[in-house]
Amino acid sequence: MDTALNIANRYELKELELNALLEITQAINENLPENSLYKIYNFTLRANLKLGKLMLVVKDRKQWELKLSFGTVKDYTKIDENSYQLVDKRKILFPADLVDSPFDEFEVAIPVFHKNNLLAIVFLGGVANSEERELIENHLNFIQALTNIIMVAIENKKMARERLEQEVYAKEMEIAKKVQQLLFPKSLPENSDFNIDAHYSPHHTVGGDYYDWLSIDEHRKIVCIADVSGKGVPAALLMSNFQASLRTLLRKTSDLEEVIHDLNHQVFESANGENFITFFIALIDLKERKLTYVNAGHNPPFLMSSNGTIEKLEKGTLVLGALREIPFLEIGTTEINKTQTLLLYTDGLTEAFNENEEEFGPERVMDILNKNITAKPSLILSSILNEIDAFIGKRALSDDITLLACQYHV
Repeated sequence: MDTALNIANRYELKELELNALLEITQAINENLPENSLYKIYNFTLRANLKLGKLMLVVKDRKQWELKLSFGTVKDYTKIDENSYQLVDKRKILFPADLVDSPFDEFEVAIPVFHKNNLLAIVFLGGVANSEERELIENHLNFIQALTNIIMVAIENKKMARERLEQEVYAKEMEIAKKVQQLLFPKSLPENSDFNIDAHYSPHHTVGGDYYDWLSIDEHRKIVCIADVSGKGVPAALLMSNFQASLRTLLRKTSDLEEVIHDLNHQVFESANGENFITFFIALIDLKERKLTYVNAGHNPPFLMSSNGTIEKLEKGTLVLGALREIPFLEIGTTEINKTQTLLLYTDGLTEAFNENEEEFGPERVMDILNKNITAKPSLILSSILNEIDAFIGKRALSDDITLLACQYHV
């Protein structure tokens, strides 16, 4: 009679286990969210095994996260993660038998693997009768199967979500690249009295570098360069708005003080003070033989004269967009004597590092320019690019590099 009763109980238990597995599978097929899967898992184990203690910890990106906890005495949210290495094995452990185990209130710890990856650990305990280990051990296959199904399903959800995020990110980067490419001028002047060459080396992400030139009239030309804080689509859109504002302003006025104040207002309003733009703009007047400029927190450009001198153009103001009103503004001026060459660049050049963690720095740029005082813009840029390539070696660029060399004479 006892044997028949035991067989009946086992049959009933197996039927419960099978129904539980079917319920879990149906929930997964219905694409229920992760929280719902954890709730079903929690209810199934506690209802079928009459557990007094249950804890599920999940390994997510090399860190352990407590997903379920019931009936525990200790606060396992504050436990040292190294403690989980005690059960990081392909076998069932009994924490109470381990020396100094923080999990000694549980009877069994079950690691759950998918292929060779440890996904989770299930801690069980508090069964109503004295034969705790034996009762739980009778259900190990069911517990492992149930946990494995749940964890693999959740892992697949994570992978699908990550793939979707990567696809969205890739599309955003493609949009940002197209926006950035539209910012650069389609052609550069190559006249006897005014010659420009430019280069852009993108980093693996899309930055906010921008350079431009405009002809105000036959004798007056504008050259500029800018770098927006941040990356990706927001940076590209902010710089696109900046370019549109700049070109609109320059159609109305060539007064650099007015231009800078208006640009600062536009950037501050567009970015709500959360992003800023470093900017350098120069007005080259070949008739008046004068260069007028403003450096708004940008890397100081180099001005080379055919007599061998090299000057840094540093006068100006703070970065644009950081404050609602610019606290000070100093307009820089310099005379144009015979042939001059102006080199504009972004910080990706001087802040490039080699494999020995050495920075390229402005001094190396100065050395290159000293060797190319009277060289054409194209030769100056190729010399810089050759030097930077040799300097960084196999190390990848950490930021975009944008260069513009402008040569003119009166």
